[in-house]
Amino acid sequence: MLARKLHLLRHNFLSFVSSRTGSDLARRQYDVIVVGGGHAGTEAAAAAARLGAETLLITQKITTIGALSCNPSLGGVGKGQLVREVDALDGLCGRAGDWAGVHFSILNRSKGPAVWGPRAQLDRERYRQFIQSELLSTPRLTVLEGSVEELLVSQPNPEEPGHHRVTGICLVDGSHPILSSSVVLTTGTFLSGSLFMGQTTSPGGRMGDAPSCARLSYTLKETLGLRVGRLRTGTPPRIVKESVDLSLAQIQAPDKQPTPFSFLNTHTRCKPEEQLPCYLTHTTPGVETVVRESVHLNCHIQQDTKGPRYCPSIESRVLRFPGRRHQVWLEPEGLTSDLLYPQGLSMTMPPDLQLRLLREIPALHRAEIRTPGYGVQYDFVCPTQLTPSLQVKSTQGLFLAGQINGTTGYEEAAAQGLWAGVNAGRTALSLPPMALSRTQSYIGVLIDDLVGRGVTEPYRMFTSRAEFRTSLRPDNADLRLTPRGFEEVGCVTLRRYEKAVRVRDGLQEALMALQSVALSSTRWREKLGNISLSENKSATLNGLDLLQYKDVSFDMLASAFPECLSPYFEYSQRLKIEAVYRPHCEKQSREMERIRREESLTLPSDMDYLSLPVSLSQEVREILDRVRPNTLGAATRLPGMTPAGIIHLLNYVLRTGQRNRHTEHRNRSSQKEGGKGQLCASNIQISQ
Repeated sequence: MLARKLHLLRHNFLSFVSSRTGSDLARRQYDVIVVGGGHAGTEAAAAAARLGAETLLITQKITTIGALSCNPSLGGVGKGQLVREVDALDGLCGRAGDWAGVHFSILNRSKGPAVWGPRAQLDRERYRQFIQSELLSTPRLTVLEGSVEELLVSQPNPEEPGHHRVTGICLVDGSHPILSSSVVLTTGTFLSGSLFMGQTTSPGGRMGDAPSCARLSYTLKETLGLRVGRLRTGTPPRIVKESVDLSLAQIQAPDKQPTPFSFLNTHTRCKPEEQLPCYLTHTTPGVETVVRESVHLNCHIQQDTKGPRYCPSIESRVLRFPGRRHQVWLEPEGLTSDLLYPQGLSMTMPPDLQLRLLREIPALHRAEIRTPGYGVQYDFVCPTQLTPSLQVKSTQGLFLAGQINGTTGYEEAAAQGLWAGVNAGRTALSLPPMALSRTQSYIGVLIDDLVGRGVTEPYRMFTSRAEFRTSLRPDNADLRLTPRGFEEVGCVTLRRYEKAVRVRDGLQEALMALQSVALSSTRWREKLGNISLSENKSATLNGLDLLQYKDVSFDMLASAFPECLSPYFEYSQRLKIEAVYRPHCEKQSREMERIRREESLTLPSDMDYLSLPVSLSQEVREILDRVRPNTLGAATRLPGMTPAGIIHLLNYVLRTGQRNRHTEHRNRSSQKEGGKGQLCASNIQISQ
């Protein structure tokens, strides 16, 4: 039934928008205009509309809305956390992933749940259909096919900060301007984009699609005076599946039970037995030979433009790490697709050499290419020019999200898009902007990194970037963000909010029930049998304490005490994770409270930050050494400072302060003792 609905929605969607042109738009003014229909643009448009803003989404091609331009996957380590948080704020990509996924897995499962990475291989067509259908059914959202030529710029509101104000856009077709209170630019790789293959260069943001109008980039640089840089990325060739000898590759099966991205879903569309496998193979010395022999024919790899460090081309990897075997993942592109995506083989050499390189890999010795790989170079705006709401500091009403801010990846784009759409909508509705702290979410970490530190290469998310990752787990994103999204921000629907509240209340009741069951270690062993509980432990332990042990599950406790615990079986995994991380989270909360209490703590003016014997990154050391804040509170407000750095600095200052006070006290005591001795000696001398 849902599949039929999606088909009808998509048909009606395309019929509806294809008949709309810039010249016959009934409405000439919107609250929010979103430029670009990629992952950032779709999330921005949907979020602004959910907030109550009349929203217009402008995209060059209606049929490419929601397209997966590069890899057919969603999530991963760090990235999966972003997807879960976008979903908790009622975004689209999590539910789209559950609908379109064909291979689900949890990465990093051998480590703690805080750094697990939910991930899925996607069916490209299904994902695109879902996003398009969702946009059609979103109230207050209009979609227009067109290309934006430039922004309408006027004098700023003198009562607000900024040198300019954006009041709308002009289309390339020369139609009348379209006015708005806010504009969100999500141009991706299309801002002055250029495609590279071998020694051939052509304008474009994606194969088959033109770049954004050059006038738009000119407006950003010349009219608004923004600092703009240049970045690059690339994509691998698409391989005909029948031409690959998969018997020579290592099969990688999905999880037996798929884990949905969305908190609204209990299962995925793809049944466990319908999931498709991935395959692992490796490069050979022959691959390195082809790369080295073709460097002079590859203008993209010879240029200095920064590319993605964590998803480099095969040329970059071979030249940087010669003599190594590199992994190549052969990933399905959909249930009915006849193509494979070779993750790890992004390349920009001429097509004939791409085929030669592929055939140096045993499993690909007869490979045929459907679409060759290519590189893209594009403009980005230095993100330190943005506020935490993703509004341009110097320009009222202009918001940026996605690769235009120097990031890479669908998930990073979606997270920025949602938050930019939220604040663009709030600005248009005369509501104050909202910010997410890096202590609250991975989205907050992402935005704080961008606006506080900037980028020198395409930015991607990792769990290691989040200092409070034991609190910012994939399992609790709904508890952290959904209530706030409904009560304060306004971007969450009542249906999702009510479910999150039910889960929150159920978990709290379950935790209280666990704490109400308290026994001695001897009695626990009698109840649960052979568990690794120390016989020397004499203290009374409650159920929550016991759940922290690796070999104790909630199901075991519920079996022992069914009367009070069996009603909470649905939360069994979440309760286990909560119990394991509760001590860590409580410690982090205490540390943050200490920071708030000690904001007025004076920092020594002669402190040598560059050589402090504490765990501080070189970047944080340089910031402190350059600014030399007077107090701890001033240090917390420095762009680029991290909560972890503040905690280490606080501990060091308090520790050395106590040590110095102890030393001074000891010296004073010694002086007094020395004074007494001198006095006695004098007296003795006088007596003589």
